[in-house]
Amino acid sequence: MQKMAELLGLGDECGEGTSGAPALAGSCLADNRLNLDVYPDGCRRFLQLFKEQQGEVVQVEFLRLSSNDCLLDTTLGSLPHLKHLKSLVLKGGHARDEFGSYQHGSLTSLPPDFGNLSCLTHLDLSFNRLSTLPSCILHLPSLRVLLVSHNSLVTLPEDFGHLSKLTFFSAMKNQLKDLPQSIGELSMLQDLDLSENALELLPEQIGNLHNCTELDLSGNRLLSIPDSLANLKSLRRLHLHSNLLVTVPASLASLPNLSRLDLQNNCLSAIPAEIQTLPFVHIRGNPLGETEPSLQAGNCKASAAVCSAQLFPHSAQHGVDGFIVTSEGCRVVLACGIHFYFPPGAASDPLRIHFRSLTPDPQWVKLRHHDVLLSRVLELQPHGVQFQQEVQIWMPYISPQTPQQHEVVVRTFSEQSWSDLKTRVKQKRKSKKCVAHCCVLHFSWFLVVSRLVQNECKVPAEGTLLFSSVDPNIKVIFPPGVTKDPRSVKLQVLPVSAEEIQEITASAGCRASPLLYLSQDSTVDFLKPVRIQLPLPPGVTGLNLDQSRLHILHGDLEGQTWNDITSEVVLEFTHLYAVFEVTHFSWYWLWYTTKTYIGGIAKKVYERLRLYQVNFIALQRKKDPEQVLLQCVPKHKVDPVLKKLQDRYRGPEPSDMVEMFEGEQFFAAFERGISIDMDRPDCVDGRLSFIFYSHLKNMKEIYVTSLVDRKGQAVKGQVSFYRGAVPDSIPEDASRRRKGPDSLWLATLPIKLP
Repeated sequence: MQKMAELLGLGDECGEGTSGAPALAGSCLADNRLNLDVYPDGCRRFLQLFKEQQGEVVQVEFLRLSSNDCLLDTTLGSLPHLKHLKSLVLKGGHARDEFGSYQHGSLTSLPPDFGNLSCLTHLDLSFNRLSTLPSCILHLPSLRVLLVSHNSLVTLPEDFGHLSKLTFFSAMKNQLKDLPQSIGELSMLQDLDLSENALELLPEQIGNLHNCTELDLSGNRLLSIPDSLANLKSLRRLHLHSNLLVTVPASLASLPNLSRLDLQNNCLSAIPAEIQTLPFVHIRGNPLGETEPSLQAGNCKASAAVCSAQLFPHSAQHGVDGFIVTSEGCRVVLACGIHFYFPPGAASDPLRIHFRSLTPDPQWVKLRHHDVLLSRVLELQPHGVQFQQEVQIWMPYISPQTPQQHEVVVRTFSEQSWSDLKTRVKQKRKSKKCVAHCCVLHFSWFLVVSRLVQNECKVPAEGTLLFSSVDPNIKVIFPPGVTKDPRSVKLQVLPVSAEEIQEITASAGCRASPLLYLSQDSTVDFLKPVRIQLPLPPGVTGLNLDQSRLHILHGDLEGQTWNDITSEVVLEFTHLYAVFEVTHFSWYWLWYTTKTYIGGIAKKVYERLRLYQVNFIALQRKKDPEQVLLQCVPKHKVDPVLKKLQDRYRGPEPSDMVEMFEGEQFFAAFERGISIDMDRPDCVDGRLSFIFYSHLKNMKEIYVTSLVDRKGQAVKGQVSFYRGAVPDSIPEDASRRRKGPDSLWLATLPIKLP
């Protein structure tokens, strides 16, 4: 923020979240600022102030509004009247959807006369739905800071260089494929962030940004960078990691002020010696020194067509196939998209590798809370064989629905437990398929999961600071002397939708902070209290806080018991945060409500956060009605799934919505004259066994028949779905509700055999 203030040239006045100015009685207007994005009805408040105190409002220089507000469009029409406005924030991300993801704001454009704000120096339009940059922005003569990150921009206007006073520009997490040549005309630009876009080429003119000190191009699709970057003599930090670079110009080594060059996770097999010897260059994750062996170069025999077969854990030999690896190394591609790279010397003697793809069994594949399974299980044999060098594995997976709060990791089974491997993910350029990459020294079972983003640090005796990358407002402070021996601490955060809390609790007054989970590798409590900072629930600030309604809840590891520990801790408050101290770790949750028994409510909400709303589908192939497709589909996927199947299948409407946990078992039973092959390995007591995983297909296609004579009339049967076993980690109350004859049935759909 200090850096931003320097760029704005406004000193302390540009700081965000300022609460020191006294508020006017009965309004949110304080001095020349209006911070209304912390209120769920901020636009309504602005319009009311504009109507009742217009003389004061038009003098405002700093304005913050949420673009998730339903009255945003009405409010935009009034903004050009604020002729003295210097800083305007119209950000989304203040609300979450039904899956807990941050919702982008509704902003798609700006009014044409917006360009008349001649004093505007700072404009933040992040987390919105901009597909093009509004042309009126190019007419803001004083604009120095522009943020349009987390939008849908595909390109920038050709005359983007007209923003001649721009010193800071961020367009991270958009869909930019190229840059206009006029970007080289931004002679005053100091900080340029274009990370996580789709850039494949850079214009030579980017080398004209002579005042640029930081350039972030990470997370794009760049194969190379122009030599003109060597002209950026003011450049201090250059971020190029997570691209597709196969070469970098040696002239980068001559940049006089460069103090960080990040080339990690590219495709560089060689780096100029002038660059490689620099003390500040980072090159991990590149195939340095590797050659590209052919997929089948004679030294590796692969039989790869079996990987897509349907396999089951209890059929040990079914579907097992393999290939031979020699000391020369090889690269192998299986038909299901899994890739291997065995470097030369990984195996000292010829070794036959066996592989098979398995359907995950919840009794064996133990998912943690809020984990999402993204792939089938890959088994590689022989187990326990130690390779001399790390073997690289690329596993395809299904992209998760909540990428902002989750991260993708490869999980492996070893020494009787599952553990997560250091994982790098990428999206293939042509197929758009996602791939998870890891390195291992021995073979076992592997799968891809999405887990809550995990931040980790080593806590020394001197103490340290750990904060969440999902929500940087969440911090854990370890004071000096907190531990005698260093210990590892992990932090995970689960954002919670305010709308979901209101729906579950049936109370508009209930609000909650994000869920915080803390764990450590030691069983000993800390020697000194650890300070935890949590943001106040949405809409609550230090100005309107009623401390009698605020509760700190502590949950056990399984989230089954939530205790109100408000009276046991000392709470401190700032304008935006609550701070308290603890000596042991688990779940922590900050609630703001008038209800008295919070523990039971929190338990109910926590349980619902782990449930998925699904529908069942039963369709018959048009050309062969005896071929039936059964599928359990999350409700938001039902329409696109049916659209894909409608040309080949017909059948009844999907079932009513039911709720299921990730990894829950259910059964399909054909009834009223319809039967199936009882010898199927997935048939239990005449019923088909399914396991629900929200991101897998949960689909089976089978042949049905009937013993009834169908010459005279059709058989009008049905398929019914029933609950089965639930995973061990399901809360006791939820498991109890699912027992008994009345609770097992889920849905019934008709099946007709002509």
